[in-house]
Amino acid sequence: MKRFFAIVLSLLMVMALIACTATPAEQNNPEQQGQAEPADKLDIKVGFICLHDENSTYDLNFINAAKAACEKLGITDYVIKTNIPEGKECYETAADMADAGCKIVFADSFGHEDFMIQAAKEFPDVQFCHSTGTKAHTENLPNYHNAFAAIYEGRYLAGIAAGMKLNEMIEAGTITAEQAKIGYVGAFTYAEVVSGYTSFFLGARSVCPSATMEVTFTGSWYDETAEKEGAVKLINNGCALISQHADSMGAPSACESAGVPNVSYNGSTISVGPKTYIISSRINWEPYYEYAIKAAAAGEAIPADWTGTIATGSVELAELNADVAADGTQAAIDAAKAALVAGTLHVFDTATFTVGGETLTSYLADVDTDSAFTPDTEVIKDGYFHESEFRSAPYFDITIDGITLLNSAF
Repeated sequence: MKRFFAIVLSLLMVMALIACTATPAEQNNPEQQGQAEPADKLDIKVGFICLHDENSTYDLNFINAAKAACEKLGITDYVIKTNIPEGKECYETAADMADAGCKIVFADSFGHEDFMIQAAKEFPDVQFCHSTGTKAHTENLPNYHNAFAAIYEGRYLAGIAAGMKLNEMIEAGTITAEQAKIGYVGAFTYAEVVSGYTSFFLGARSVCPSATMEVTFTGSWYDETAEKEGAVKLINNGCALISQHADSMGAPSACESAGVPNVSYNGSTISVGPKTYIISSRINWEPYYEYAIKAAAAGEAIPADWTGTIATGSVELAELNADVAADGTQAAIDAAKAALVAGTLHVFDTATFTVGGETLTSYLADVDTDSAFTPDTEVIKDGYFHESEFRSAPYFDITIDGITLLNSAF
């Protein structure tokens, strides 16, 4: 019995010694202790305004980022308002948030901009941050800011996945090289959408040179019926693969029903298209939310325009659906991504596209937006179109050869 107690005492002494000699990192690692304490807890109230709710892939992307950023920063006092139209309701919501003590307010849709500016003028001590807007750098309000990301790079990489799938279909004899036509469902004929589908097309054509594209616009950011009908129309027109810049499951579900490959946007749509979904690109808004909230809490200036990149973790691709994607797709994407990060590949390299049969050597873009959308800034130099470098929001609005617009919606 004495020997038993001696053994137990020795074991207890060893365990105590191990605990005493553990490194500080081991003693304080929340994950090892089953806790998820953030490194910094910020005492600030934050507001988020969304055009739609979780049923919109676009808004869900923002909502998830908002929750993740607040959790990481230890913020529990935040509010997310959904289904806020692009009208006076946005101003009223922003003003209510400011009155309720929010020190920084975010809005996620292009049409929210004028109403966020109105609120910024009324509440100078509150920071107002607007995603996809264009006016912050000309309004010169110290508390109003625009943000976007170089999503055209993510679109280009997703386009490579599309091009690889077209090549696979050509090699299998499913289509001919001349039938490598992509269909694209867009919301509006705005620069944001034009930049997106053009970069996607250039990515596809970088590996499938015979690719062409048809684009149809719905006139809405979220209209499941119109998006599904648009995809069906494109499929009936002979499009062998569909992508989109619209926010519902309309186009992906139409592709699944027709057995047509699909590349989506703002997140994976594999749940409705397990046999047709290939990949998706998206903007990860979490890095910007974290940055802007920290700056507001510290009383530091926030840039009028902020552009996230692949390097900042702001441009991402969802996991490739290997069951649908062509062999070699991931390797092709990885190689192009490395070149983009290194600066040796430019999405809008003017040597890779023409307009009216001519190579562009000069182009004035509408960067300093006015009511007449007057071109004001030379954006082609060093052999490529410098997208999102003169302001965060896209301004590539050129219809290049190989892309046909079936309609328009402004």
